[in-house]
Amino acid sequence: MKKWLSLALALAVALVLAACGTSEKDGNAGEGGESKESTKITVGASNVPHAEILEEAKPLLEEKGFELDVVTFQDYVLPNQALESKELDANYFQHIPYLESQKAEHGYDFTNAGGIHIEPIGVYSQKYKSLDELPEGASIIMSNSVADHGRILSMLEAEGLITLNEDVEKTEATLEDIKENPKKLKFDTEYEASLLPQIYNNGEGDAVLINSNYAIDAGLNPLEDSIAIEDKDSPYVNVIAVRTGDEEKEGIKALVEVLRSKEIQDFILEKYEGAVVPVSE
Repeated sequence: MKKWLSLALALAVALVLAACGTSEKDGNAGEGGESKESTKITVGASNVPHAEILEEAKPLLEEKGFELDVVTFQDYVLPNQALESKELDANYFQHIPYLESQKAEHGYDFTNAGGIHIEPIGVYSQKYKSLDELPEGASIIMSNSVADHGRILSMLEAEGLITLNEDVEKTEATLEDIKENPKKLKFDTEYEASLLPQIYNNGEGDAVLINSNYAIDAGLNPLEDSIAIEDKDSPYVNVIAVRTGDEEKEGIKALVEVLRSKEIQDFILEKYEGAVVPVSE
């Protein structure tokens, strides 16, 4: 009798454990035994404004059943490396031309899952109050990111400071594509983009071109402190980048939908007062 009871008890325990195991497996699997998509989305971002915008989006994503984890970066290189190595589900820090240049240079198989905003680039100077005041031979300090050079040169051309070769694609223009430079401006491209606010604060150069995210992060107001700012119709849209194929995941689609929602667009307009401009495409 004791042996029979022991056997029955062991069998009961085994059935309970089996049921628990089945329950756990079912909880992580869909039809056909396939794993369900995780409800956690890990996104790499620059501190400002990207991470701030994502933090604002967290409650809205939670309402859609997704948990958002924001990982901040201080440069433009590591977020793409982390995305490729699958440490991130997406990143949000770069504009389209930079994304395309990184794909070409490193062979990243990434896709633009959706544009979110534009950060107009600004010209800052401790010495002059307008571009017209820049003297002959003025020193212009800009990012060492080649992907930004075409953008900066196009802006300076629009301001009448230089002329680019007619046959060059504006987004791909380099210093070698400058056709006319009446003021004989001297361009210094030796600095990391994140260092440019400090370069400006140190009073170096005659003018410094700074991306709005770094300007805002350093306490500068692009609309008030710059002596010139890029037109709001700039094609340099900041996007959600993902590994190709992941753009169809429900979590990524929900992320883009929330970031393009009226609530988030209103937040961007109110918080950054035109220094960051939301887009819906």
